[in-house]
Amino acid sequence: MAQLVLGIGTSHTPMLNAPPTDWPRFYERDSKRTNLLDTEGRLTSYEEQLKHAPPGITQEISPERMQARHQAVEGAMARLGDFLREAKLDTLIVVGDDQDELYHSDNMPGMLVYYGESIPNVPLGADFKGPEWARRATARWYEEKEPRDYPVDASLARHLIDELIDGEFDIAASDATPEGEGEGHAIGFVHKRIMKDVVPIVPICINTYYPPNQPTPRRCYKLGQAIRAAVESYPEDKRIGIVGSGGLSHFVVDEALDRGLIDMMRRKDAAGIQALPREKLNSGSSEIRNWICVAGAVEHLSLEWSLYEPGYRTPAGTGTGLGFAFWS
Repeated sequence: MAQLVLGIGTSHTPMLNAPPTDWPRFYERDSKRTNLLDTEGRLTSYEEQLKHAPPGITQEISPERMQARHQAVEGAMARLGDFLREAKLDTLIVVGDDQDELYHSDNMPGMLVYYGESIPNVPLGADFKGPEWARRATARWYEEKEPRDYPVDASLARHLIDELIDGEFDIAASDATPEGEGEGHAIGFVHKRIMKDVVPIVPICINTYYPPNQPTPRRCYKLGQAIRAAVESYPEDKRIGIVGSGGLSHFVVDEALDRGLIDMMRRKDAAGIQALPREKLNSGSSEIRNWICVAGAVEHLSLEWSLYEPGYRTPAGTGTGLGFAFWS
């Protein structure tokens, strides 16, 4: 029988694809965001956040501090890649969100399992809108020159779909991407920045970002539990891992939310994780739902290692909570 033997949580922000000298340039985006939420989940503005910047923010965004943070998170990504390689998995389930990439407002599934035989990763197109520094960072989620097809464990994916439906999850399913399009950034980050040896994956997309059908934290946790049960009912002898791609808090860094989440995961506080306030899980912070799903799936494992860096990048305290974790 198959076993779920490994769990990973990782941020996937373009900050992780950019040199620290480019991190202050995110001001160009953050200062114009229309979806900027404060730490209570209320719509705010960059100017308003300047009035509530964390104490010591000047030191937090100094070149020296940014360089040290960049070095720490580069090391964390490399360490996750080593954990993944050493686990010698047969399949990796990748839980991520799709930000208007493959799925759009005319048909936005709350939860989707991809079951094609492979999934393409396609180079960033010429229609990218943004400065060159942002293009360079975004492009690192994708292939450089030519599309590449990555293997999918279609048999396990079909089994997950069947078992999740039996478990009363209304799962959407897809076996291909539109012509000329490929996997979204959440999946591409795992292939391009974490995975050192290619293993088949099963992509699972949760609509974290877009109302009105965002799954609740409780539902995401229950989904993770159901994924583990489905894996353990799979008849083949396989070693399976699961990774949650995205988060943590952004675009206003919320250290209390991020550190609290990691602490609850370490203590296996299922009730606390499921009770996270939904109003705090919107905009970029919504991707925490992917971690919640993994937490539900790895209840039987221990959080062996984690690293957290509050990725401040502007005087207003905007940025991304940079989180990495490993369960075994």
